[in-house]
Amino acid sequence: MNASIIRQLRKIVGPDAVLDRPEELALYEYDAGVDKGSPGAVVFPQNTEQVSQVMRLASENKIPVVPRGAGTGLSGGAIAREQAIVLGLSRMNKILEIDTANQRAVVQPGVVNLELSNTASKYGYYYAPDPSSQKACTIGGNVAENSGGPHTLALGVTVNHITGLRVVIPNGRIVELGGKAQDTCGLDLTGFFVGSEGTLAVTTEIIVKLTKLPESVATLLAIFNTVEDAANTVVALTQSGITPAALEMLDAWMLRTVEAAVHAGYPVDAAAVLLIELEGIKEVVEEQAVAVEAVCLKQNGREVRRAKNEQERQLLWLGRKTAFGAIGRISSSYYTQDGVIPRTKIPATLAEIERISKSYDLIIGNVFHAGDGNLHPLILFDGRDPKQFEKSRNAGKEIMQFVLSVGGSITGEHGVGMEKMNLMPLMFTPDDLDVMTRLRNAFNPDSILNPQKMLPGAHMCREITAPLPKAVVEAAPGVPV
Repeated sequence: MNASIIRQLRKIVGPDAVLDRPEELALYEYDAGVDKGSPGAVVFPQNTEQVSQVMRLASENKIPVVPRGAGTGLSGGAIAREQAIVLGLSRMNKILEIDTANQRAVVQPGVVNLELSNTASKYGYYYAPDPSSQKACTIGGNVAENSGGPHTLALGVTVNHITGLRVVIPNGRIVELGGKAQDTCGLDLTGFFVGSEGTLAVTTEIIVKLTKLPESVATLLAIFNTVEDAANTVVALTQSGITPAALEMLDAWMLRTVEAAVHAGYPVDAAAVLLIELEGIKEVVEEQAVAVEAVCLKQNGREVRRAKNEQERQLLWLGRKTAFGAIGRISSSYYTQDGVIPRTKIPATLAEIERISKSYDLIIGNVFHAGDGNLHPLILFDGRDPKQFEKSRNAGKEIMQFVLSVGGSITGEHGVGMEKMNLMPLMFTPDDLDVMTRLRNAFNPDSILNPQKMLPGAHMCREITAPLPKAVVEAAPGVPV
């Protein structure tokens, strides 16, 4: 990057808050996904005013800027394009206020998700959205991707827990959106900015809802001899009228992998398990636990175990939350998908993933938010083998195409980023994409912020990246090809 720009950046944020040497930049070439890109510089602002000055400098010089949190994203959203300035927000990590009277907290974007809940718990509250990476991921990144998590089934994802934002738009202007009130008049720009993947503005302060810690919690592990029975139980639980706080599913391969790494107490001879958590008033939770067990057994559940104490509960959740990390013991690389399907389509979709796994001769493990149909197939491959990498990409694409064919979405919480940008025309019409592009351009007309992310280029709006596979067409007749 131009030496003059580096000098000006150091003047804004300080000499120790700018990285530009190749060996330093290499650490910021990737996130938790599979894509890479080299930044021109990495800058660590410490307050809103510094962010504003950096954005003004970048805008005047037409230099792209990529906001970055903890780098735990899975869609390439924080990967540099065009030698961009990576705006690392990790030093803006203060919890500015805990307002229990209004059940709100005000935080900077670099606050770690779990740190917020741990701090709020001292006052009897917690922050509900809990991605599996919550020990590392930051609230700013959660806002950018509209992250979910196991415990968002009953209470909603990030957008349902954000009431206000302070943001810096590309020209450096500082804008306040929303506030502590539940609803404000005018356009809901707070909701619009959540999930915009850093393409509209840089978030520098966030007002979040705090949720009262539940009086009682029951954690159940339902064990099944077939994947179909576990999947059908998800549908049956929904039809029963019970909405658990969390409803997660792991297949046999994932069970064995996680148990070998964590020793969470998972049955390694099962075909699948459902991890079910209920929260609320003690009497209601007890009543629901009995009802959930009855539904699971009626759907051919082999056994339903209940955590006897908080230690057992935490161990069960440790297995689920560290499932992705457990794969590192047996595979050099894996490619994570993030499709969403109607719950009734879970059995058919898991069967199709198994077919794709055999077709490409790749191991695909399944661990996902079954309650809201948010799949996370994990495709294992050898990162040193370009052919395997290409096979994993193609397998992931086929999975996403099948997800769309049954009425689903290409992402539920990981974002579109650069990974799925070119799949957008399979889900949206050219007119849909044109409206989205116009809205983005109203805030980011020169595409300075996070360029070439989320929305495909104009040529992609006129093309379908590939015809749907024959198996998909046969499984879902009538889907446009």
